[in-house]
Amino acid sequence: MKAPLVRALACVFCALTAFSAKTHGDETRYNVLFIISDDLTSTALSCYGNRVCATPNIDRLAARGTRFTRAYCQGTYCGPSRASFMSGYYPHATGVMGYTNPRPQIGDRATWSQHFKNNGYYTARVSKIFHMGVPGGIEEGSDGADDALSWTERFNSPGPEWKAPGVGETLESNPDGKKPVVGGNTFVVVEADGDDLVHSDGKTAAKAVELIDKHKEEPFWLGVGFVRPHVPFVAPKSYFGPFLPYDKLDLPEKVPGDWDDIPKAGINYKTSVNMKMDLRRQKKAMGGYYASVAYMDAQVGKVLDALEQAGLNEKTIVIFTSDHGYHVGEHDFWAKVSLHEESASVPLIISVPGKKPAVCHSLVELLDLYPTIAGLCGLEIPSRLQGKNIAPLLDDPTIAVREAGFSVAPSSQGFLLREHKWAYIQYKEDASAGIELFDMENDPKQYTNLAESAEHAPVVARFKSKLAEKLRAVRDYYLARK
Repeated sequence: MKAPLVRALACVFCALTAFSAKTHGDETRYNVLFIISDDLTSTALSCYGNRVCATPNIDRLAARGTRFTRAYCQGTYCGPSRASFMSGYYPHATGVMGYTNPRPQIGDRATWSQHFKNNGYYTARVSKIFHMGVPGGIEEGSDGADDALSWTERFNSPGPEWKAPGVGETLESNPDGKKPVVGGNTFVVVEADGDDLVHSDGKTAAKAVELIDKHKEEPFWLGVGFVRPHVPFVAPKSYFGPFLPYDKLDLPEKVPGDWDDIPKAGINYKTSVNMKMDLRRQKKAMGGYYASVAYMDAQVGKVLDALEQAGLNEKTIVIFTSDHGYHVGEHDFWAKVSLHEESASVPLIISVPGKKPAVCHSLVELLDLYPTIAGLCGLEIPSRLQGKNIAPLLDDPTIAVREAGFSVAPSSQGFLLREHKWAYIQYKEDASAGIELFDMENDPKQYTNLAESAEHAPVVARFKSKLAEKLRAVRDYYLARK
């Protein structure tokens, strides 16, 4: 065979090989469906053990995915947490401690969804992925602190929130019952008239269903942000039925003197005391929260159904989580911000085609999602990211990727290091505002602070040193990769 013909055939062979590889790569390039709830504690989900609030749709995702029991947010309120997992950096690395867009701090470095967009994915968000004010931003239908560079398209889902027609009551700071239903970050329950589509989350689910069908022939990264159960606790009245009458609901155990060994900085910003909520109002707050969770779960079901109907279950990685946890009366605390377990831990379910269902007790962080999902989709994992690739846990949930979870509460200048046995909370970098230490094996509900115990002084000293080292590493790592 003559040399020119050999070279020609070789070129054809190479081209066919490249075409085959490209086609194969496109066929195995997973879609990403990222579903995030707002202010959701894992203890409100039936797949995490709740026996009052049924969440069948989140449960069915857990039944086919890996459910993590020790997942932690990096900031215990919306702004820092969302900026962290979307940018790939801890809050103290970027300095995003509030409700601002992280773009000025991260510069031209690609966010999680932007990394996928840069690699040929259609990327979209529906409603709240980066921070967005609730209820104000939802009433306005505004973008909030969203980052436009992260998306091919973005969609907002306005809703009436606390103004929804129905039976409403303000529970917070309303002991005489004379205050009307009010807006803002206030505990309000509205048993609303109308169906699911009256409200923001119903509209979010409908848009997500539309986008899945529209883009089913191309790789996509779709962020679906539900705002419930964030206050106000508003949902169609049909979702309240299982929790009525409210007085049948059981509140978490109230321990006399529970706050006596908690530093002042560790008393949460919303409590039954400062919100002036008697037992009736506390139980109604719990019922309203659960009804909001049930409503949100129903919307998750619509999105999962759309994925199945589009024939994409075997082509799509599905993640369900929350931006942080939430207190529903534990320690007489309510809402987020606290670094106690209910506020710092989050539900996390990851379903990957071909992976066996599992329950994983290994420590993980929301920060790990960016590198993990990028790797599973065959994309380069940027070396600058501060999260870890936890994909090995999806094959063997018994191994350890992290020795501790790290979370912060910027408003109280608090830090959490959560190991399997210990939860260490320090207020201010010099610990001048107090320390909490809990034995999570023997005291999982965190009733006894051991920080002042002479017996545990070596444990406290170890954690002080470990926290200082962690903060140095967080900041130095970021600065070195600017």
